[in-house]
Amino acid sequence: MAAEDLEWERSKISNQDMNLLKKLGFTKKENTLRFPSEESYPSPLMEYRVSFVDHLIRGLSPPIHEFLRGLLFVYGLQLHQLTPNSILHVSIFITLCECFLGVHPNWALWKRIFCIRRNGAHGVAYNIGGVVICVRPDVEYFDVKFPDSVQGWRKRWLYIHEESSDSVEYNIAPFDGKTKILRRRSWDAEGEKLATEALMTRIRELQNTRGKELSGIQITTYFLRIRVQPLQARKNPLWMYAGDEDVERISKDLPVKDLEKLIRRMSKLSKKDIIPTSCRVAPYSGANPLPEPLMKEFIRLGTQFVGYRDHTKKLEGELAEANKRASALATKLEQSEKARKKAEADAAAVEDLRKRLHEAENSLSENIEQQSARETEILTRLESQSRRFVRRTHQEYEVDGPEGDEL
Repeated sequence: MAAEDLEWERSKISNQDMNLLKKLGFTKKENTLRFPSEESYPSPLMEYRVSFVDHLIRGLSPPIHEFLRGLLFVYGLQLHQLTPNSILHVSIFITLCECFLGVHPNWALWKRIFCIRRNGAHGVAYNIGGVVICVRPDVEYFDVKFPDSVQGWRKRWLYIHEESSDSVEYNIAPFDGKTKILRRRSWDAEGEKLATEALMTRIRELQNTRGKELSGIQITTYFLRIRVQPLQARKNPLWMYAGDEDVERISKDLPVKDLEKLIRRMSKLSKKDIIPTSCRVAPYSGANPLPEPLMKEFIRLGTQFVGYRDHTKKLEGELAEANKRASALATKLEQSEKARKKAEADAAAVEDLRKRLHEAENSLSENIEQQSARETEILTRLESQSRRFVRRTHQEYEVDGPEGDEL
């Protein structure tokens, strides 16, 4: 059995987990979630994907947000390969963009702030949760105070309904628990600094304005409080949030006790730490709309590098160029193969000719030797006859036709 198969075991979702999912509004729509029965290895239906309870409570909900779809596509990952803390990073980022920057999730800004790396422990490379999203070491970003590890999250898996799109890059890849995690150049690709400098300046202001400092915990608390899942595909961005009657809300307000318990579950905050009841900076919403000049500028910046489309188009262009080069190489290879076969045929013909020439030379040499032997024999006989003739006639006989010879 392969190592990646050993990571999966029968899902262990407790009654407490089920009550939490119900309270958070995930079971309100029929067929949104499906729970495994006795299978020890995921086998989702056609339009379902494998996810985890801890992904859902950190902002994930089907149908999945376009930005997360693009992130998985560009990085070449499956949903189950992201850790819960990585999912929370994406939720906070989308909330930051839509509620405090006033832009759609910006792919160039994401690449400037984040990179990803392999996840493992004690020499073991994970497949489930095998990738971690990290803040780049040279970037000042919100300290979210994530827990060092999330206990038992890999055992609490389930199926979420995911609608398919006609475009491949907009789809979550079908589940494959054996898919290897392969490092890509996109893992370390940096965002455009010049294009995102205005957004980074705004982030620094949000972090450092005295008395109005914004924190990662405040952002997390905010999206949990308004009951809109950042990683769910939505009709409206969060800067248009309409309050209690907003159509994107998946449940009613959580009791304060449940909200605080949830925050402590996904952070390092203890019971002694105070959970923020509001953000020090008012988020943009229907009640606090974007200022007109700021809205125009940030929407311009946001749409310049929205999501991952530019990156996808670039990848498609590179792929088309690679296909052209591959076709050209294939043509050259075919021509080379034909030339090789012709050269081999010519070489075989030359070799045959050389062999025949060698045989002819040997035959000629033998004929010459035979002719020479015959000539020698004839000369010997003539000399013998000449000696007999001299004895009889007492006259010298010259073989080469002597002058004045009467004979």
